[in-house]
Amino acid sequence: MNSFYNFLGLAVRAGKFISGTELTINGIRDGKVKLVIMANDCSPRTMKDLHNKASYYKVPVIDTVDSASLKTAIGKDRKVMGITDYGFAKRLKDIMDN
Repeated sequence: MNSFYNFLGLAVRAGKFISGTELTINGIRDGKVKLVIMANDCSPRTMKDLHNKASYYKVPVIDTVDSASLKTAIGKDRKVMGITDYGFAKRLKDIMDN
């Protein structure tokens, strides 16, 4: 799990992310977001909205991270973010699947 947060921090430093619920939803709709990462303690409505939007546009979702670790990794107090680069998204998804 530590490698996931390290690689996520690298994606953030590279500027390949969008943070915040509304920006992430807009990014999904525009086809910019390749992977959605949300904290497991998001509100039920936020989780439902993001899961529905992501499944409609066929964007994978990772929702097993906690908000404290996400905050440490990206340096911002956010519970929802989208990865905008396909390479970073694929690698993060692979790390979580293993």
